[in-house]
Amino acid sequence: MAELVDKALLKSFVPPSALNAENFQELAGKSFVEDVAAGRTLFKQGDTDKKTIYLIEGEATLTTDSGESNTVTAGTEAGKHPLANFQPRRHTAVAKSACKITRVDSDLLDILMTWDQMSGIEVDEIQADDEDEGGDWMTRILQSKAFLQVPPGNIQAMFMRIQEVSAKAGDVIIKQGDDGDYYYVVKSGECKVTRTSKTGSELTLAKLKGGDAFGEEALLSDAKRNANIVMATDGMLMRLSKEDFNELLKEPMLTWVTREEGDEMIKNGAVWLDVRLDSEHKHNGLEGSINIPLFMLRLKVATLSEDKKYILYCDTGRRSAAAAFLLSERGLDAACLKDGIMGGGEA
Repeated sequence: MAELVDKALLKSFVPPSALNAENFQELAGKSFVEDVAAGRTLFKQGDTDKKTIYLIEGEATLTTDSGESNTVTAGTEAGKHPLANFQPRRHTAVAKSACKITRVDSDLLDILMTWDQMSGIEVDEIQADDEDEGGDWMTRILQSKAFLQVPPGNIQAMFMRIQEVSAKAGDVIIKQGDDGDYYYVVKSGECKVTRTSKTGSELTLAKLKGGDAFGEEALLSDAKRNANIVMATDGMLMRLSKEDFNELLKEPMLTWVTREEGDEMIKNGAVWLDVRLDSEHKHNGLEGSINIPLFMLRLKVATLSEDKKYILYCDTGRRSAAAAFLLSERGLDAACLKDGIMGGGEA
């Protein structure tokens, strides 16, 4: 049976070190030790293997097509990061000595990081003043910042496809840990947002009323639900399927740019915004970029200017897409680097 990577060692790598316990366990159960003989090629320039490779023991030499080379040694600061983690590969990596490595599925790691950093409350910030509590839910939705960028035709299609669902007090609309399937708007009645602790107790996080929306976070990141939504009273909900949400709301609110387009926008006053972890940003962030990790974005959004355009990036585009949607909901001008820095927009 293949040997699993020591968890303490795996926890020293970037970005796995930042995963919460549950997501880290998911990664650890799929991270195996691979022995590599001296002189063996780990990957070649031009390969697209979608693997994130870490050195456990030994040294590896990275060489470009121009002949420039450098050596990475396990246990060093550089060794905590993946080996030349671009797709297609920009280097050829060869074991300088007998090595031990682990090849992590890049999509799995990126999804786990996105889940981890999207673990805020499952509630959109479509809120109303107290005097509007009895107001029309549809009017409140249309007046929210989240819908200002959505084409009128999409909004019309949304209202044609959205389903009305009656609910009774005590009904569990969303269960923590389930897959995301619908985006919801409260038409009437009240809901409460709770989270189940490890001891099994329920902590109430928020209350929702007519016009409030919830459930978009799991849809944005293909994540598990991170909270429970329970009806506090009898009421009526409107729900939009994941497929319709992606087609009608998510995609119109996202703008993708190439590295060349992004560089041109930077010259005209835009700002690179790295939504990865601080340690990832320090390792290979784009020159001149600012860094706000995805999980900190809600807390730091007030520091961003409504007068500037932000170009968000991560390794693949997954985390930056989720971040751009959240900024767009709040009325900020945000675009995403297509395919991230691993896919061609590298520093």
